[in-house]
Amino acid sequence: MISDAMTELRLRDSPTSRHIDFGALDGYRFADGEGFPASYRAFVRYAGWGRTFGLWLIYPPVRPGYADGLHGRGAQLTKRFRASYRDGEREAFDWMVEPDGHWSLAATLEVFAWSENGDALLWNSASRTTDGEFPIWESRGVDSLHHLGTDLREALPLMRERSDSVFGPRPFDVEPLPATRL
Repeated sequence: MISDAMTELRLRDSPTSRHIDFGALDGYRFADGEGFPASYRAFVRYAGWGRTFGLWLIYPPVRPGYADGLHGRGAQLTKRFRASYRDGEREAFDWMVEPDGHWSLAATLEVFAWSENGDALLWNSASRTTDGEFPIWESRGVDSLHHLGTDLREALPLMRERSDSVFGPRPFDVEPLPATRL
């Protein structure tokens, strides 16, 4: 079922989804034995692959041979994020976890979206809520931690608001992008 928060997203064109691995979207399991959060699955099913709010690339699981997938690109960005935060902790750059985070949290966050400004959208897969969602965090410039909500439904309005404040309102929320082969 697609939530109201997702159907309120204005799509410029039909979503790009031919390269999305819907089997993985429904069948992938995290360390806790549970799958992707419902809000993320609803977003991917509704919006597919594209640029959200003129800025964000939310990575779906993709079929083999395609780029920009959660388990490929997202995993690489997660490694980069964690390495940066390990270095920051060693150097006592405590501002990196401000205003809402802490060092042990940074070690559990996973990148599932990246902005064209170099910001990361992350979820805490080690802290699933009772309704199966992951808390959503943003790291601006990969040197701060901002809590955006208990799930993607709560985070999307904040992401839109921030994008609108930088770029102004847009006639659509999601611009479908072409599926790219490796």
